[in-house]
Order: sequence, then C-alpha cells, then structure tokens
Amino acid sequence: MIRVAVTGCAGNMGSKIVRTVQQQDNMEVVLGVEMPASPLAGKDLGEQIGLGKIGVPIIASEDLVDALQEYKPDVLVDFTIAQAAVTTVKTCAQNKVNVVVGTTGISDEQLAEMNTAIVDNGIKAVISPNMATGVNVFFEIVGQVAKILGEDYDVEIIEAHHHNKQDAPSGTAKKAAEVVAENLNLSLKENACYGREGMVGKRPENEIGIHAVRGGDIVGDHTVMFAGDGERIEVIHRASTRQAFVNGVIRAINYLMSKQDKPVADMKDVLDLN
Repeated sequence: MIRVAVTGCAGNMGSKIVRTVQQQDNMEVVLGVEMPASPLAGKDLGEQIGLGKIGVPIIASEDLVDALQEYKPDVLVDFTIAQAAVTTVKTCAQNKVNVVVGTTGISDEQLAEMNTAIVDNGIKAVISPNMATGVNVFFEIVGQVAKILGEDYDVEIIEAHHHNKQDAPSGTAKKAAEVVAENLNLSLKENACYGREGMVGKRPENEIGIHAVRGGDIVGDHTVMFAGDGERIEVIHRASTRQAFVNGVIRAINYLMSKQDKPVADMKDVLDLN
C-alpha cells in the first residue's frame, strides 16, 4: 500500500486528491497538511472534506518534520504556492519522503533549489506545471506543429483561469511557450511578449505572444495559435474540472513508486512521451 501525504489537503485541489487516493486499491492517505497555524490542525481530514471520519490527522505545516517521522508517508503531493512548495520539498527530501509537485509559478531558481535537495538526499520526484494527461499530449502536439511550420507563422498563446489564480501567465502557458521556442531554436527570454498595450508597432519577427485572462470559475483553457498568411492553426486544451489534474497525480504516484529510475521526472516521463 502506497502511503500518501497531501498538502493543502482541505482546499479545492487537495480535497479532490485525497478523495481520489482513497478510492485506489493500492494507496491510502495517511496525513493531511495545511497552512501554518491552521485552525484545522488536529481535526480529522475526512470529516473536514465530507468523507466522514477516516482517522487521518490534519497538521499545520510547521509540524511537518515530526509528522513525516511519525506517519512515514512514501510520497507527499504538493499543490500549494511556489515558496511553500520549495520549503516542503526540502523538508521531505531531508526526511527521505518522495514528492509529486503540481504547484505552478515556480521560478527557475526555485526549481533548481528543489532539484538540488532531491538529488542530494536521494529521493525521487515528479514535478510538472500541469498534471493533466491531455495537457501533456497538448505540449507534444504544439512542439510538432511548431517544428513543421517553422518561423513563417506567428505564435500567440492565450490562457484563461479562474479569478482566484495567483500567478500569471500560468505555468502551462509558460511551458507551451518553452516548447515552441525550443522547436523553433529561439530564446524564449529574448522573444517572449507578455501582453501588449499602446503603440507597440509592427509585430517583430519570432515574437511569441503570451496572454493571461482571469475570470469566474474557469478551470483552465490554453490555446496556441499559429497564424500565417491566409490561414491559422489553433491547438487547444480545455480542462472542465480539476479532476483532470487529479487523475494525472494518481498516474504520477504510481510511476514514481514503480517505474521511475531517475531523481526528477516530469509528466512526459510518466506518460512515456520522451
């Protein structure tokens, strides 16, 4: 039985992960983690998310070290915010607990910090800006289209999310832009354009436009538009519920605990898209 801990366990994503893990034949949730000084600390996780009493405690994040040692999870799943994820991953690494990280907004520097902790402490991790299976197929298609069309088509990326999302553009949009740049042999840093305003002039060659929309309860829409003379191709992924991400988490946990042979993997590894 794979023993799973979940951060943000009482939130929208965390509670869905808990419910889905509990439905698996080979997994069980053994620990829930919430924010520092959380009023939920000490309560039963199942009772807080509508499952009824399941005998799984919620702890505040400042007590994570002691809880990892007491409940001994095999893997911790993190969907929180970037800086909290870095701290959690380092704590897990030091306590020999594997991690699955779907938190977005993580900078290159923060990712490097996590990777160092993972490698130095000999644990395994799956880290991805988007855990949904379809999104990772979307990345593959976007890369193929970019490679086929070359630089003759203008590329614009539009993402839309709910009004509570903290980071912009989304990690998925950034990843899509990286895929485009890589397949066009371009530097994303030099060619990215994050929105436009005013007299911006003619669109530069090789520009990759990235635009963020925020509103309502949009779960996650991503469009990569390749616009040429007289035609355009659009590659679109739309998530209608967060369950799409949760299903990817389950696949990531199974991969990490059975097949993974390198310290840090991503969803391309999980889905065998490499």
